[in-house]
Amino acid sequence: MMAQCKDPNDHKGLIREAYRIEGITLPECRSIFLDWALSLPAERDQSQALIDLHAAYSQQDADHPMTQVLAEGLQSAQAPKRRGGWRSRDR
Repeated sequence: MMAQCKDPNDHKGLIREAYRIEGITLPECRSIFLDWALSLPAERDQSQALIDLHAAYSQQDADHPMTQVLAEGLQSAQAPKRRGGWRSRDR
């Protein structure tokens, strides 16, 4: 079992460990990211955690596939959400 990480944005150390895996692929990073997102404590703001993690890692390893996944996560978190169903129809 992995030791708990002191980073409140990555309490299980999943993102940190992804950067340490040599030869990790983009699909593997996406899988790790999903695990990270699902395990983030409810009291921790996911958007802010993403901003903090991307800022911390993108400077030191811009070409890593996890950096791309974090950037994609930031983009989708900031994208406006379309409401479907009856709420989106004109009245």
